[in-house]
Amino acid sequence: MRGGHSDSSAYRGGNFSPYSISAMAFPLLVLLFAALPSEAQTLPKLSVGFDQATGPKDVAVTLELVAMLTIFSLAPSILIMMTCFTRVVVVLTFLKQALGTQNAPPNQMLMGLSLFLTFFIMGPTFNRVNEEALQPYLEEKMDYKVALEKGMAPMREFMLRQVNEKDLALMVRISRSPTPRNVDDLSNFTLIPAFCISELRSAFIIGFLIYIPFLVIDMVVSSVLMSMGMMMLPPIMISTPFKLILFVLVDGWNLVVQQLVLSFR
Repeated sequence: MRGGHSDSSAYRGGNFSPYSISAMAFPLLVLLFAALPSEAQTLPKLSVGFDQATGPKDVAVTLELVAMLTIFSLAPSILIMMTCFTRVVVVLTFLKQALGTQNAPPNQMLMGLSLFLTFFIMGPTFNRVNEEALQPYLEEKMDYKVALEKGMAPMREFMLRQVNEKDLALMVRISRSPTPRNVDDLSNFTLIPAFCISELRSAFIIGFLIYIPFLVIDMVVSSVLMSMGMMMLPPIMISTPFKLILFVLVDGWNLVVQQLVLSFR
């Protein structure tokens, strides 16, 4: 697991304000405006009612509004792929499977824990988005285009710290884009898929390490049952209590959460 010696003080008792939730929408706006032509990159005004379009400009604003609503409907999925949520939820799912418990803890509890751990880990990044982009824009000290760029910068820094260079090279090669001279030349549409692949790789590595002690217990229990001639008794019925006892004795939840947080550079 990478970054095992990282300082976790940045994640303690965060100054995570309610405005940080709103700051999570800024990267989505950046992606939306990056996909629009330069002449159409204006913020649409929302109004209730229908009327005939009087010109191409009205049609452009309507299309922008439809595109923005589409992006916001996909906001949970996009934010999941741009934060640490992927690694956290995959590792916790592997842990549940390694323990061999069917419905404990429930999937809803794992998703909730993953979400709160995501807010905890991403707290410093969201606070930067709030302080450097959202608040100046709300106070009318900054143009919306500048605010979107500044809001995306902390998210890009977080993803660049976690992404694997091999995955970045893969996405650049697949996109057939020119070789970037520095990280500023990397587009978000190249960085985000590479980040997702890197997060899955890290989650599978951590999941493999979690599986090893439980796999040893399963093998020992199976060997003992076979030597005793109890081949009709499912080994999982005997091994599951031992795995639970081991997990509780070593304070497993504390270790897993601690290593998850420290694995982020």
